[in-house]
Amino acid sequence: MSEFELLAEGPEPRQRLKHALTSGQSYVLGRSSEADLIVPWDAAISRRHVTLMSINGSVRIERLAQAANSLCHAGEVVEQCHLRSGDQFVLGGTVFHLTRPGSEPSASAEPPLQEVTFDAQTLRQIRFHDADRQMEVLMHLPEVIGGASTDDDLFFRLTNLLLSGVSHADAVAIVRLGAGDKVELAHWTRRRETAGEFRPSSRLVTESLRRRCSVLHLWPTATQTNPEYTAAAELDWAFCTPVPDGPQATWGLYVAGKQGHPLTNGNTPAMETAHLQADVKFTELVAEIISSVRRLNWLERQQAGLRQFFAPTILSALGNELNTETLAPRECDVTVMFCDLRGFSHHAEESAGDLIGLLNRVSQALGVMTSHILQHRGVTGDFQGDSALGFWGWPFSSDESALQACRAALGIRKVFAETFQQAGHPLSNFQMGIGLAHGRAVAGKIGTAEQVKVTVFGPVVNLASRLETMTSQLRVPILLDETLAAVVRERLDPSEGRVRRLAKVLPVGLETPLIVSELVPSAADLPELTDAHLSRYEQGVDDFIAGRWEAAYRCLHDMPATDRAQDFLLALIAQHNRKAPADWDGVVRLQSK
Repeated sequence: MSEFELLAEGPEPRQRLKHALTSGQSYVLGRSSEADLIVPWDAAISRRHVTLMSINGSVRIERLAQAANSLCHAGEVVEQCHLRSGDQFVLGGTVFHLTRPGSEPSASAEPPLQEVTFDAQTLRQIRFHDADRQMEVLMHLPEVIGGASTDDDLFFRLTNLLLSGVSHADAVAIVRLGAGDKVELAHWTRRRETAGEFRPSSRLVTESLRRRCSVLHLWPTATQTNPEYTAAAELDWAFCTPVPDGPQATWGLYVAGKQGHPLTNGNTPAMETAHLQADVKFTELVAEIISSVRRLNWLERQQAGLRQFFAPTILSALGNELNTETLAPRECDVTVMFCDLRGFSHHAEESAGDLIGLLNRVSQALGVMTSHILQHRGVTGDFQGDSALGFWGWPFSSDESALQACRAALGIRKVFAETFQQAGHPLSNFQMGIGLAHGRAVAGKIGTAEQVKVTVFGPVVNLASRLETMTSQLRVPILLDETLAAVVRERLDPSEGRVRRLAKVLPVGLETPLIVSELVPSAADLPELTDAHLSRYEQGVDDFIAGRWEAAYRCLHDMPATDRAQDFLLALIAQHNRKAPADWDGVVRLQSK
C-alpha cells in the first residue's frame, strides 16, 4: 500500500508528474529509463540522481555519487535528508512535494467566528480593490484553460493563476465533493513552498458546494483554537467558490490566507473585509469564465461527435439540449436525391486483389456526395454500398430546398467530370448517376424499437431511385422529375444550371408516364452544349413525342458528338426506319429498371 505520494512540478505548466511510494521499497529517481521514477523534462537531473525509501512515517532521500548536480532541501545543499508529509526537495529546476495519498481536508466541527455567504445581488455591489492587476491576470485565463490537456493540468495552472490574482492569499486549492459528499483535495499550492502541507476546511467546502454559492469563513488564530483545520497552517481566513460545471457544482476554488489583524471577538477591520469580499468577486468571475469555456468546449466536442451521425441542419434543429422530439417522423414536402457510382461491379471485379484500396476509393466518392449534400443544407439519409441518399425540406421547410438539391447535384457532377481522366486520382474512371424528385414524404426518425435512423420514406423516394437508374439508360448524369424541371426553368439562374426535356417514359412497375429532364451545367461549365443546342434538342423531343420522327432525327443530329443524350432517342428512331409505329402514343416503355 502507498504510504506517500511524490509530486514533481517543473517550471512549465505541463511538467507535472505524481508517483506513489510504497513503504519499505527503495526507488531511484532520475531522467532516464534506468530510473524507477522518471522525470524526463529537466536536463539538470542526472540519469540516476537520488534514491528514495519510505520507512517509519518518513522518506529518506540520498544523492547518488554519479549525480552531476546537487540535492536541495530547506534552502540548503545536502547529500541526504528525511522528509515528512508536506515537505519538499529540489533537483535542478524541479520541485518535489511529499504528500499523503488521498489527503483529505480536515472535518473539524468547530465553527468559524464569522461566516459570509455571497449571492448575485451582494456580488454586484462589491467593488474590485485591485482591478487593473486582476484584469491583467484574467487576460491569461483563456490561455490557461485552452492550454490544459487534462483536468490535473488545468488545476495546476488555475491554482497559480489565482495566487497571482489574490495578492494576499497564502494558499489556493482545487476541492471537490466525491461519493457520499466526501471532500477531496484535487490540487493545492502555497505561496511559500516551505510552509508545509495544506488542509482546507471540510465544513467550508461542503457548505459552499452544497449551497452553490461562495462562502467566506474567518477563524481565530491557530493558537486560540483547535488546530485541526485551515488555521493550523497559520491561516485565519478562507473562502470557497463553486465552479458551475453541469447540473451540480462538484468542484470549487478554495483560497486562504492570514489577516493583518487577528480576529478574536468576531470582528475584523472593515478595510480587510472589503478586500476579502473583492477577492471573492474576482474568484467568482474566474469560476464563471472557467464554466463557460468548459461548457463551450464540451459542446464543441459533442457537436464534433454528432457531426459523424447528423447533418448540420439536424444538429441545428436538435439544439444544445438535444431535443430528439424534433426528429419525430412527420409528413412534409421534400426533394430527394439518389446518387450512385456507375459501373461499380466492373471496378470491383478489376480490384478483386485490392478490396481495401477499392473501399478507400468508394469512400472518397461517397465523401464527395456527402460533402455537397451537407454544403447545400441537405440531410444524408442512408448509404447503400456505393450509393448515397440525400434529402431537403426537413427538419426545416424552405423555398430554396429544391434549388439547393439541384446545386448539390451539379457540384457532385462537376467533381466527377474533372477527375474522370486524372490518372492516379482516387476518382479516376468513376462515373455517377443522380436522380432528383420532389414530392410528399414522411421524414424523420424511422425504424424499429431496437434501431432507428434519420431518413425519408414515400413514393418520391422510389421515384428518385428510378430516375437514378434511368441515367445510364438515357446516357446522362442527372435526371429530374417534372416538378423539379419546372422549378429549375422558373427559378434557377442559368449561370448555375439549365434543363432540357429528354423523353416521356413509363418505367417498369409504374402506371403513369412521366416526362424526364436532364439537369445541365451552365454554359460556362459546359460550353460545348449551348443554349441553342438545348432548344434544338427539345424541339426534337417534341417532334419525337408527336410522331414526327424524321424531323426529330434531324434535330437530334444537330447535337455535338460529345453529347450522349441523343443516342437514346436516335437508336429508337433508327430501329423503326425513322417512322413512328402506328399505335405510337409518345411514351417510351422502359424494359428494365
